[in-house]
Amino acid sequence: MPTISRKGLLMPESPIRKLVPYAEQAIKDGKSIYHLNIGQPDIKTPEAALKAVKENDIEILSYSRSEGSESYRKKLALYYNKHNIKVDYKDIVVTTGASEALLFLFSSIMDPRDEVIISEPFYANYIAFSVASGVKVVPAICNINDNFALPSIDTFEKLITPKTKAILICNPGNPTGYVYTKKEIQKLASIVKRNDLFLVADEVYREFVYDGGTHHSIMEEEGLDQHAVVIDSVSKRYSMCGARVGCLVTKNKAVRHTVLKFSQARLSPPTYAQIASKAALDTPQSYFDDVIKEYVDRRDILIIELEKIDNIKIAKPKGAFYCIVELPIKNSDHFAQWLLEDFNVDGETVMVAPAGGFYSTPGIGLNQIRIAYVLNKESLIKAVNILKEALKNYKD
Repeated sequence: MPTISRKGLLMPESPIRKLVPYAEQAIKDGKSIYHLNIGQPDIKTPEAALKAVKENDIEILSYSRSEGSESYRKKLALYYNKHNIKVDYKDIVVTTGASEALLFLFSSIMDPRDEVIISEPFYANYIAFSVASGVKVVPAICNINDNFALPSIDTFEKLITPKTKAILICNPGNPTGYVYTKKEIQKLASIVKRNDLFLVADEVYREFVYDGGTHHSIMEEEGLDQHAVVIDSVSKRYSMCGARVGCLVTKNKAVRHTVLKFSQARLSPPTYAQIASKAALDTPQSYFDDVIKEYVDRRDILIIELEKIDNIKIAKPKGAFYCIVELPIKNSDHFAQWLLEDFNVDGETVMVAPAGGFYSTPGIGLNQIRIAYVLNKESLIKAVNILKEALKNYKD
């Protein structure tokens, strides 16, 4: 009988999407669900992006260049330069979402059984990308007790082996909302230069930094031209998750050339989505000012309401729109499924993301959940109240 590949067997299920069948059944059973589980913003996509597609007069929807259209990359380069990231449009390869950028990068800089160090907890799909590439994830464990700050230099140095090829961070972080300080970025820069590694930063939440903080890109660091690779996307910045347009940015010509070969194999990124993404770059700062204010208000409401629940621990996010919460339970996978199958308050329940899927270290994060505060404030209050009642009734 034909068998499934070892890689296929090792490929993890999404900790978020695996619960979808239970949510669908809950809706069929007449329940309403507050979705705290996925980072799908309810913020409106900029009108300029939608208008560029609606009013386009293209008669033949043809391929773009494999590295993305030149006009879009030139406009992207202007955007980065405004953010003190001094790059040329030729330093950019447009991809079908940030996910494809990471997949192509892993295959370009690492061979099977090579290692990538990732600060943990991390975006769950990093594990999927590593499995698809045959790469081993080595976690640098961060702790909720210090708000998921970067581990010490000694911790990283001890994890480096002859197989280590890169360090990967998400800044601001998914799932933690942590924002790395300039000093922490400089610490990582010194490590990769000393050990001749790549430093990869997933910076898709760059705009979403709160409390007067600032985002410091790895590409602002001097002496990192051959080490630094930025992964980016329009998905969260412009509330354009369905566009599936991301990019990879690096001054390392060998990396770009290799990534481009993978890009050529898949032909091109989506043409219409690039048109929308190019137009989105004209979005005024006032849009982001309003969005940031809204997310700060949502975060603050969320924290206030969560703090009313006994025996929980909260990591206060400084960016993005995610929050890790430690609950007085043993298994958040079971708890999340129970919420959908067996619990409701007046016909309403909540869907959360079990945090165990954001860790590669066995046994860690099993009593944690990730909350995406992408709902309006009234819905967030209702959702947390349901969560509070659920914890009173839940039995491990």
